[in-house]
Formats: sequence, structure tokens, C-alpha cells
Amino acid sequence: MAGGLFALLDDVAALVKLSAASLDDVAAGASRASIKAAGVVVDDAAVTPKFVEGVDPKRELPIIKRIALGSLVNKILVILPIILLLSQFLPWLLTPLLMVGGTYLCFEGAEKIFEKLGWIKHHEEPKKESKHGKKNDSDAEKKIVRSAITTDFVLSCEIMVIALNEIADEALLSRAIILVVVALGITVGVYGTVALIVKMDDIGLRMAKKDKPGTQKFGRFLVKAMPKLLAGLSVIGTFAMLWVGGHIILVGTDELGFHALYDFVHHLEEPVAAIAGVGGFLGWLVNTFFSLILGAIWGGIVAGIAIGFTALLKSGNKDDKDTTGQTNEEMPAKPHAEKDDAEAAADASSTADAPSSAEHGAGSADHGAGPKPNYAPNPGKDSSGS
Repeated sequence: MAGGLFALLDDVAALVKLSAASLDDVAAGASRASIKAAGVVVDDAAVTPKFVEGVDPKRELPIIKRIALGSLVNKILVILPIILLLSQFLPWLLTPLLMVGGTYLCFEGAEKIFEKLGWIKHHEEPKKESKHGKKNDSDAEKKIVRSAITTDFVLSCEIMVIALNEIADEALLSRAIILVVVALGITVGVYGTVALIVKMDDIGLRMAKKDKPGTQKFGRFLVKAMPKLLAGLSVIGTFAMLWVGGHIILVGTDELGFHALYDFVHHLEEPVAAIAGVGGFLGWLVNTFFSLILGAIWGGIVAGIAIGFTALLKSGNKDDKDTTGQTNEEMPAKPHAEKDDAEAAADASSTADAPSSAEHGAGSADHGAGPKPNYAPNPGKDSSGS
């Protein structure tokens, strides 16, 4: 009996150790996956505060909460099942799918640089939807939340696919658990940070009204720092997208059989990686730098093609509108002209016929199409009378 009890305790201890090891694996996998998705996470944190600009400050946190819940639904209930099925039954599709996402990240980063340089017009911010009507109107809030969740869906796809690629060798259940942990951790981290950023100026204003000079000074610092923080996040997010996107393209092309780019960067990493103490960090810097350059070039090409194609479509639509406008202006002119000419000819004819009838009497009947009614005075009686 005692032996059986000790054996059971040994089994329980082994199970606990196994569970602890599994938790360690999950934590390690979640950490790897989250770090690789850092570029998209930073950009997500930079983009989201713009959705609540211009709304009632009392509604900022409720709106962010609704966006966060929508983001979580996107990640866990929509994206996660799809990518797990793909990784299980069509694993070869993961690299091309990841490269599509990397291309999108490079495109977004390059587009932001083009906007900053003034080469293309800046997109309208999502907040402009909420400027019409009351700021606390429920319909306006629904539009803000819907727009934010739509934008978040694209970024969430990138986060989850990047995370999955880092743990593709794990078992299906481990992949699912790790991705759920990543989804929860990133969503809480991003939207918790967003809530703090959005309310930072309010916190600063309250602190600036306190009695202590140090508190007042720190409060004013927070208020002044918020625009700079958002601008800094935007810049960091742009470069992070180019770095992450470029690295995805670098690794993806190697896995698809085109080894030149990856071998070139790896060859440049080797000398600095051999330096004692800092070699690993320097190798990472080299890889990151060239991934960033590749991302900028790749994204610039894609953005240039997209901009040119869009301009071509707009030019074609404008030409169609101009042609349609000219046709609409010219086509009615001819019937009106013909009608005016016909009316003028009819007036001239009737004017010419009137004196002719008075002077020639019955002779005017020759101009008619048929016999005229006999309502004119009898020419014979007029002659005899005279």
C-alpha cells in the first residue's frame, strides 16, 4: 500500500516536472515569437492612439477597451484557427504567406517615408470620421471602433503569422497554446500601453495642478512629452516594420531557393560575430542593418508600383469623366440648334404668308396643303361694291 502511494507520488512529481518543462517551453516559445513580432507591435501601439483623437476624454478608455476586445477576437477566434490549419496541412504555404506579410510591412514602412519626404499625399487619419456630429455619439464610436479593428486585423495577421513561423517545429497543441499566450500578452501589452499614452496628458494636467512644485513640473513634462512620444513611436514603428519585413524577405528567399541575399548578409556577419564578448550583438546589428536596407528597397519598389498604378487608374477615370462631360455638353446642343432653326423658319414663313394673304386674297390658298376654310370675305361682292 505504502509502495503504491510512493509510486503515485513519484508519478505526480514526474507529471509536475513535465508540466513545468512544458510551461518553460511555452514561455520560451512565446518570448521568441513576441520578440520577432516586435516591429508590428510597435507600429500597432503607434497607430492606435490616433483613433481616439478628438473624442470626449471620458470615452477614450471605453473605446480602447472595445478595440482591444475586437483585436483579441481577431487573433484567437479568427486568425489562430486558420493559420494552425495551414501549418498542419499546408506547411509549405507558410513561407510564401509570411513573405506576403513581410512585403506588406515593407510597403507600409516605405509609404510612410514617402509621405514624410512629401513625395505622396498624407493619408487622412481615421479620427476624421468622428468629427461630424456629437463626439460622444454611439454611431461615431461604432465607426471608430470598426475602423480600428479593421486596421488591427491586418497587423494581428502579421503578428500571429510571424509568431507561428518561430514555433513551426512545435507540436500542434503546443503551437496553439503558445499562440494564445502571444495573442493575450501582445494585446494586453499594446492596448495597455495605448491607454497609458492616451491618458498621459490628462495625468500630466492633474499633476500640474498639485501643490508640490516637483509634481507640477513633472506633470507639465508629461503634457509636453506626449506629442514627442507619439512621433517617436511612429518613427520607431516605421523602421521596425522595414527591419522585420526585410528580415522576413531575406530568410524567405533563402528558404525558397534563392540563397544569394542571405549568404551575402551572413558572410558580413561572420567577422564581427567572432569578436569576443560583443560578437553576438554586433552580428545581430549587421543582420538588422541589412534587413532594414533590404526592407526599404523592397518596400520602395512595391510602393512605387502601387503609387504608379493608382495614378494610372485615377488618370483613366478622369479622362472618362472629361469625355462623358464633353459628350453630355455637345449632344444636346445639336437638337436645340435644329429646333431653333425650325422655329425661326416657321416664324419667317408665317410672317411672309400674312401680307400675302391680305394682298392676294384667294391666291394665298395655293400655299396651303389642302382646301382652306371659307371664312374670308367674298372677293366678288367686294368688287361689285367698289
